[in-house]
Amino acid sequence: MAAMTVREVLYMYSVAWQAYNRFLSVCGNPEKAQNAVALLVWLDQGTISAIHHVPPMVPDVIVVVAEEANAVLECLRHQKPALPPIPIISALCMQGGVHIEPGFFTFHQDLVVRGTGMIVNPPELMVPYTSQPVAVSEDCRSMFITFSKGNALHHEEIFEYFRHKWGDCVVRVLMEKTKGGHMPMYGRIIFKTEAIGKLVLNGEMLVKIPIGQREIWLRKYVPRPTKAAV
Repeated sequence: MAAMTVREVLYMYSVAWQAYNRFLSVCGNPEKAQNAVALLVWLDQGTISAIHHVPPMVPDVIVVVAEEANAVLECLRHQKPALPPIPIISALCMQGGVHIEPGFFTFHQDLVVRGTGMIVNPPELMVPYTSQPVAVSEDCRSMFITFSKGNALHHEEIFEYFRHKWGDCVVRVLMEKTKGGHMPMYGRIIFKTEAIGKLVLNGEMLVKIPIGQREIWLRKYVPRPTKAAV
């Protein structure tokens, strides 16, 4: 059996892996399937959720979505002036309440090319995966969470969000201990693997994620040397 990469193991726990298998089974082209998933994952990271609709779609629609996504990336990567119509991708995005036209991708060309490139072929995640246990400290697998004042989420809400998006990837969520009924202002999420944090950040130092009607901010966890960890 060929060695699996960390990325492949992570994708098995996410809807992206299901979408990739669906594209591959219908289109039969791994590169085309990767490109289609990469574009939809990039949209999903910006809270435009279309990839969740892919697994149950009929084959004819799967083919069109793959063709649209690959045509968009082909044009952006080669800096072609005009992008083709994307009626099906637009319709999928509209189901999430967001109107997307080809001009959206043209406007964000650099972000799309860089972001999808990291999803398709992230160098730090292409190391061979082994089931042999490798000791990675909780600090290295953690992210620091901050909330807006008065808008903290319960730790179960955060846990469920990441479990729904990335699968069984969270060890636990810790929150600031407060007194007098005050809401916490920060917390810490500990993942099962360091790579999940890298996927969440996608090359950024700080990311904002909406959960329900509230938002959380995440960055890499850096423990204070003179104080106990959260």
